[in-house]
Amino acid sequence: MAKYGKSAAKNVKSTMRRRKKGTLKSGSGRKVKSRKQAIAIGLSEARKKGAKVPRKSSGGRKRRAKKR
Repeated sequence: MAKYGKSAAKNVKSTMRRRKKGTLKSGSGRKVKSRKQAIAIGLSEARKKGAKVPRKSSGGRKRRAKKR
């Protein structure tokens, strides 16, 4: 079973093109330079449109305890 739908893939493809052109902006209004950030923006836009995209993982970064 596919993880992402076709419309989600199209959305990510268009955001990658916008990034290459230099017109893709992040939430804060800055230009997006990172490929990973562009993909994340594309997937979140696809989610808003109702495309088949899995939910964001709520884990975030895990912190390790310092050893002394």
